Amino acid sequence: MHLTELQAANLRCFTEFSLTPVSGVNLLLGENGAGKTSIIEAIHILGYGRSFRGRIRDGLIKQGASALQITTRWQDTQGAAHQAGLSHSGNDWQARQDGADVDNLSQFCSHFPVLSFEPGSHALISGPAENRRRFLDWALFHVEPGFYAQWRRYNRALKQRNALLKTQPKTETLAAWDHEFAESGEAIHFYRQHYLDRLSPAFQTISREFLPECGTATISYAAGWRQSQMSLLDALRLNRDRDLQTGFCGVGPHRADWQAGLEGQLQQEHFSRGQAKLLALSALLAQAQQFLAEKHFWPILCFDDLASELDSGHFKRVLSWLSGTQTQIWISGTENPPIYTQIFPALKLFHVEQGRISSTQ
Repeated sequence: MHLTELQAANLRCFTEFSLTPVSGVNLLLGENGAGKTSIIEAIHILGYGRSFRGRIRDGLIKQGASALQITTRWQDTQGAAHQAGLSHSGNDWQARQDGADVDNLSQFCSHFPVLSFEPGSHALISGPAENRRRFLDWALFHVEPGFYAQWRRYNRALKQRNALLKTQPKTETLAAWDHEFAESGEAIHFYRQHYLDRLSPAFQTISREFLPECGTATISYAAGWRQSQMSLLDALRLNRDRDLQTGFCGVGPHRADWQAGLEGQLQQEHFSRGQAKLLALSALLAQAQQFLAEKHFWPILCFDDLASELDSGHFKRVLSWLSGTQTQIWISGTENPPIYTQIFPALKLFHVEQGRISSTQ
C-alpha cells in the first residue's frame, strides 16, 4: 500500500500543507527547523496515533489552534483507493475512513503500517526495555489477529491486579486475578517469543550487511519471569509477598525484554552510538522484511534526517538495501547528495521552507 495524497493542518509550523507523493522514494529537503520532520510525523501519527517525539498535546498542534487535522488518500495492495482523516486536540480525537466514522483509534491506525527511523531510534537498542516491547507489539498487532485481544486482556488484568495490591487484599481475592493475568500473559509471551524466532534470521542477515566488521548479531529474549523454570502462575504465587510489599506486580510480560548482541556482547553499554544506530536500523528493516513475508506487502518506511545519522559508507549500504524494496519511502534531510538520484532515479523531491512546500520530480 502507499499514500497517494497527504494533507495536514495546524501541525507545528504548518497552517496547512498538501503533498502528492510517488509510490517509491519521496525526499524532503530543507534547512533545520523548516518542517521536514513534521511531515514525517504526520505519516507516523496515522500509523500510531502519536508522534515519535511525544504525545499530540506536547507541541504538535500549531500555537493558537484547537486541534490538528491529517487527511490522506491511499491505494491498497489490490489497487483500490481509500481516504481517511484524523482530527486530534491532544485529549480528544475524531476519525473517518471512506466516509464512515471510526470509534477505535487502534482500528484506524491498523490501516497504516508505518515504520520510522529518526535520530532517537538508537534507543531501541540502548534505551529502556519499554521501547523494545513496543517494537515487538507493533508487529504482532499487525500480523497476529489474536494478539490485540490478548494484549488488552493482559493490560486490564495488570491494571486491576496492581490496584488490588495497594489495598492489601486477602490471598483468595488476589488469586482470582492471578489466573486471568497468567493466562493472558503466557499468550503474550508465546506471541513475542515466536515472532523473535521468525525475525532473527533477517536481523542477522541485514546487520551483517550493515556491520560486516562486527561479526554475527544475535537476539536474546527474557520473558519477564523465569519462564524456563516455572509457569507465570507459579511465578506470581512465588512473588506474591514481594508484590504486596511494593504494591505492583514484579513479574510478567510487562517486564519482558530482548537484547541484540554482537560477537557475544549482550551488554548495551558495550555498543558505540554508531553500532546502536545500525543495530536499531537493522532491526527495523528486518521487521519490514518480516512484515512483507507475513502480510505480503511492505509497510511504509520513514527516515528522518537519515544522512546525518550515518557515515557515508554505511549510508550507501542502507540506500542500496532500500533500493531492493518495493515500498513507499520517505526520507528527510538538509542536503541532496548525488547518491540519491544515482540509486533512486525516479524519486520525487519536495523542498520545505518554513510552512511552504514545493516539489519537483
